[in-house]
Amino acid sequence: MIKKILILDKNHPFIIYKLKKEGFICDENYNDSTDKINISTYDGIILRSRLKIDKKFLERAINLKFIARIGSGTENIDKDYAIKKGITLISSPEGNKDAVAEHAVGMLLCIMNYIIHSHQEITKGKWNRETNRGIEIMGKTIGIIGYGNTGKAFAKKLSGFDAKILCYDILPKVGDIYAKQVKMNTIFEKSDIISLHVPYTKKTKGIINYNFIKKFFKPIYLINTSRGGCVITSHLAEALKNGKVCGACLDVLEYENVSFNNIFHHHNFSKSFLYLIHSNKVIFTPHIAGWTKESKYKMDKKIVEKIIFFTKKIIKIN
Repeated sequence: MIKKILILDKNHPFIIYKLKKEGFICDENYNDSTDKINISTYDGIILRSRLKIDKKFLERAINLKFIARIGSGTENIDKDYAIKKGITLISSPEGNKDAVAEHAVGMLLCIMNYIIHSHQEITKGKWNRETNRGIEIMGKTIGIIGYGNTGKAFAKKLSGFDAKILCYDILPKVGDIYAKQVKMNTIFEKSDIISLHVPYTKKTKGIINYNFIKKFFKPIYLINTSRGGCVITSHLAEALKNGKVCGACLDVLEYENVSFNNIFHHHNFSKSFLYLIHSNKVIFTPHIAGWTKESKYKMDKKIVEKIIFFTKKIIKIN
């Protein structure tokens, strides 16, 4: 019987309201570190990215039945040990898929049409039309790597641009009316634009490296709204310098930690990152692609629905 839930990050008030209405006891702890939290009495926890849920913490979680991570990434959780202990992992990637997709489209339009660069020039009294001549998405081939919730939403948003959309995924038969699933070799051969929509795992860590980029037949635009560690910053800088990458849209950075804190407080940056910062071929946002007012509610709503479904499923089994 699941009764007590500990909430470790501030979320939409809907979560506590709905769970209490369903009969759950909800406690909140938004300040303590994992070593100070008495987790032994709780059946479930809800969190975002503030804390790292490691083996040491899970060993003390003797009653824990589920961990609910609001959002899509679960890299701050020791998933293997949690599963070994019989703890179910719940996430809500459906809740912010449209926010991420819209953000990716917005970044792409900005980089291909010099929107931010020309704005900055105008504020400095410069009126340069020819040097800010843009490139259309129409007629281009877009390769989506990772065709899950956000990849599919991105393809749907692009469907009105009259572009050819391809997707690659490790799972078979995930293509749909918005994107044709192909082998990676076809992505390398055909793509003008690449958008990354993969989870952060051992296999995707540093997936965008110089050897990977060299395989593209044409210079590409790169969008990364997944995780910063998927792109090696120094390799991207090198590809921008030699023209293998025309432009990059980065919502996430290699220098972020699992809680996505302000990177400027913690890091001595490489020359490569400083190059990206000063390049007019790169635009950044601070990990906000899925960070809309609407997605905050939708992710929380989806998590509550999944928790309730999970608990009812356990009751049926028992």
